[in-house]
Amino acid sequence: QVQVAESGGGLVQAGGSLRLSCVAYGTILSINRMAWYRQGQGKQRELVATFSSGGTTNYADSVKGRFTITREDARNNMYTAYLQMNSLKPEDTAVYYCNVDGLRTILPRNFDVWGQGTLVTVSS
Repeated sequence: QVQVAESGGGLVQAGGSLRLSCVAYGTILSINRMAWYRQGQGKQRELVATFSSGGTTNYADSVKGRFTITREDARNNMYTAYLQMNSLKPEDTAVYYCNVDGLRTILPRNFDVWGQGTLVTVSS
């Protein structure tokens, strides 16, 4: 069983900053990718940022230069990724989800798991 949990959401004024955390734990052998998505009210879920196993990062055009995704080395078989969000805008308001894929220590090997989401609200 692999589980993913996000935290760090909240209410912030426009121009402010927040840091979201994503922790993946369980029967994990290795992580391929940790990614952040978001879904605003009445909108489709969209990809915000990814961190791949080789250290490659990618960002949506709408957040480039403002958001930074990082990952910590695994500790006690827990894998953590962060999304540092600066210069927040009201249009960044959304539920932010962490998505993790990789390999398990048990069969079936491949996993692709979503967290429950954390709400970010940016007031104008």
